[in-house]
Amino acid sequence: MLRQRTLKTVVSATGVGLHTGRKVAMTLRPAQPDTGIVFRRMDLDPPLDVPARATLVGETRLCSCLVRDGVKIYTVEHLMSALAGLGIDNAYVDLDGPEVPIMDGSAAPFALLIQQAGIESQGTPKRFLRVTRRVEVRDGDKLARLEPYDGFKLSFSISYDHPVIERSANALSLDFADTSYLKEVARARTYGFMHDVEALRESGLALGGGLDNAVVLDEYRVLNAEGLRFTDEFIRHKLLDAVGDLYLLGKPLLGSFSAHKSGHALNNRLLLALLGDPAASEVVTFERAEEAPPRIVRLVGQLA
Repeated sequence: MLRQRTLKTVVSATGVGLHTGRKVAMTLRPAQPDTGIVFRRMDLDPPLDVPARATLVGETRLCSCLVRDGVKIYTVEHLMSALAGLGIDNAYVDLDGPEVPIMDGSAAPFALLIQQAGIESQGTPKRFLRVTRRVEVRDGDKLARLEPYDGFKLSFSISYDHPVIERSANALSLDFADTSYLKEVARARTYGFMHDVEALRESGLALGGGLDNAVVLDEYRVLNAEGLRFTDEFIRHKLLDAVGDLYLLGKPLLGSFSAHKSGHALNNRLLLALLGDPAASEVVTFERAEEAPPRIVRLVGQLA
């Protein structure tokens, strides 16, 4: 049986919110089968649970923000990406503020926390959401698409008028049956441009951003003294974000995702289009590993 997974123990960390600039404490806790990923605002009385669901994404400017009953959880995508990348189906995420800490701007610190907590198999079959027919959304020259595929494959392309990014690879495709999420995706950091910083902060965003939690570029170069972690770190971070956004479907996805210049808003529109078409997806389980397509078995094996 391909089983659901949760954490073995409780693990905690503190950090700063990228957009709010507020210090926040976060605790990851095990959860029962079929719970999914649930954020909990512990600073409220009583605490409020906010399930990680595409239908609860209420803001998408520079992050995926969950909103329930007026309560917000900003910047969930990097943690969601790590949870997806390590195959965690069920967990509680306790926060004492409105934003997941940005850590170093990648998913690697979250992946390390999950590994420190340990991963425990549960006695319930893992439920996949399998794409059964093509779904596509567009916004001008931007597009995002899901298609049937017996595995989990992502393809992304970007376009920026910037010398550093133009010299970098602007397109990348990864099949996660053959790719290590930890080695190839998790360490890629978010990025931004100095000329945008003032406007963002005036609008109440990026208040906690800096060289320790983002790749920052001026008009010509990368300002971080240590440089890039990958020569194509920009496109790899877009894939990292997409993994996190797609996990807001509430189940691991079986399908092929492809996008050009997509971001959190278009990614969410795609998920809502998929969920809004009953014929476009189905929930599947594999009671016996040998019944699953070989690529899915390899995918789950990558998460072990």
